[in-house]
Amino acid sequence: MLSSTESPSTRKILPEVDFELDEFDADEEVSLDFFRQVEVRRDMLVPLAEHHTVSGVHSYYVLFDSTATYHQPGMPQYVALHLQRDQEKRTFDFECALLPLPAMAQSWLIHRGCPPDAIGLNPELGPPPADEATQALERRLAGDGDHYAMGYSYTRDAPDDMVTVVALRALEERATSPFRVVVEEVDTDAWTHTLREGGFATVEDALKWCDDRLTGEAGPLPPVSPAAATTCPAALPKAPAPRPPGRSR
Repeated sequence: MLSSTESPSTRKILPEVDFELDEFDADEEVSLDFFRQVEVRRDMLVPLAEHHTVSGVHSYYVLFDSTATYHQPGMPQYVALHLQRDQEKRTFDFECALLPLPAMAQSWLIHRGCPPDAIGLNPELGPPPADEATQALERRLAGDGDHYAMGYSYTRDAPDDMVTVVALRALEERATSPFRVVVEEVDTDAWTHTLREGGFATVEDALKWCDDRLTGEAGPLPPVSPAAATTCPAALPKAPAPRPPGRSR
C-alpha cells in the first residue's frame, strides 16, 4: 500500500517489532526458515497490529515491510505472522504469509485463532480510510478473506500513484461475478486511502483491468452483482508471483 507508514509531512519514530523469543529455541529447520522468512528483514518490519495471548503461547502480528517492493516491484508489503511457543520446552514454531492488503493479513490471522477485535491496526501508522465504503469493505475482507482465492496482486508505491490491485476468484458456481478486483489507492495530499471492489465475468477481464489500472488506462470498476457479493468462495490457493504492468498473458 505505502512506501512509508507515515505521512510525507509527518516524521515519527516508528515502533520496532519484538518477537519475544530471546529465551526460546527451535530445531534447525524451523530456525533457518524463521531467519530466512522473517528475521533477516526484522529491521525493515513495522508492527501495525499485534496480539499476544495471556498464556504467551500465541502471538499474532500484522507487519509492514518498507522495502518489499525495492527487491521486486509489485511484491506484497504485508507479513502476517503467527508465533506458537511451547512454554515448557522453551521452543517455538511459526507460520507466515505475504499479503497485499492489511485486511487480508488480519483475515489470515483471524482464521488461525486470533480474536477479530484484538488485531486492529494502529491508527497512527498509515493513512486512514477515506470513507465508510472503504471501512465496510475492509471489515468484510478481514472477516471473510479466507473465502476468496487470490490469483494475482501488484503493489505500486510510487509517490504519484500509490496503488495496490488484487484479483480474486469466487469458486461458488452460482456466482454471477466469479472474478473480483480489489483496488486500494492512497491520496498522498489528503493522506487517506480508499478501497473498492469490482466484479468480472472472466479472469481475462479481471487481469486486463488490473493491467489497465497500472498503465493509467482503466475505466471505472464494474459493480459486483448482489448475488455474487453474498456467496462464500472456497479457500485460498497459492498465489503466483506478481506480474509487472502490461506483461502479455
